[in-house]
Amino acid sequence: MPGEHSSKQYDQDLEDIRSKVLLMGGLVESQFLAAVTCFRTGDAEQAEQVIKADDAVNRLEVSLDDTCSHLIVKRQPTANDLRTVMATIKVITDLERVGDEATKIARIAKNMHDRGTVGTLTHYETVRVIANCASEMLHDALDAFARLDQNQATRLIAQDEVIDHEFRSIMRNAITYMMEDPRTISAALDTLWVAKAIERIGDHAKNIAEYVIYVVEGKDIRHTDYASVKLEQNG
Repeated sequence: MPGEHSSKQYDQDLEDIRSKVLLMGGLVESQFLAAVTCFRTGDAEQAEQVIKADDAVNRLEVSLDDTCSHLIVKRQPTANDLRTVMATIKVITDLERVGDEATKIARIAKNMHDRGTVGTLTHYETVRVIANCASEMLHDALDAFARLDQNQATRLIAQDEVIDHEFRSIMRNAITYMMEDPRTISAALDTLWVAKAIERIGDHAKNIAEYVIYVVEGKDIRHTDYASVKLEQNG
């Protein structure tokens, strides 16, 4: 009976952590969407709100890291339980970095507004596709983590190449703009930094998906062609 009670308490502790991680995920998802919106509209006030929202995300990261550390010391999980906790710690780190990238986008949007360069080079249209792709990836990664859905995780890992391809295209176009008209250099660079931040958010979403595979299958698939091979096997 004591062992059963302990096991139930551990499961409850882990579920509490998972709920808070998903809360953190919802915060950074909203932060990213708001950052992209103010890059489109040039709303300096909204950009400032996005920047301030990062404090809440940072506090959650510190709190969750501490909770996970205490769980490891107190419960001493092994095998799959330990993998779950370790993967969760990594997810927390990636979510905090998504918040950082969203903050970068908001700062750039605010700076462009202050310089009066909003609208130059149709800057939002330049990143619209990559922003939508990264937003979907982040949402799907959080969903896969919530349900430990390895199939969904595998599919979205493969999607990262779409974002990488889109970023390379944006970079080539930005270079062309700057070469043809040096007056566009400042705005083109701003747009390029935003695209890079979005591309990094896609990377973090991919990382979260890889942690789902790690929890479910016990495989560390980082830096492998796991997704491509798996999708081919499944037809």
